[in-house]
Amino acid sequence: MKALDNIALILLIVGGLNWLLVGLFEFDLVATIFGGQDELLSKIVYVLVGLSALYSLKFLGLINAPRVDRVDRTDRTDRRNV
Repeated sequence: MKALDNIALILLIVGGLNWLLVGLFEFDLVATIFGGQDELLSKIVYVLVGLSALYSLKFLGLINAPRVDRVDRTDRTDRRNV
């Protein structure tokens, strides 16, 4: 699952940077790299970015979720005597 989270994050960053370029300079980097907005590879990238955004909606629930502190069971030192 962590690999999928990382891939989704990378795709969201690519999509966000592409929108930044479109907004500031009217330059679509994805379309430029893959030969235009109507090319199959460009559409695949756009779809993957959109699916990554949908997948990342799951993180909204984690923002306000209570934090769970985990104890490292390998650390056997008694911290009360420190």
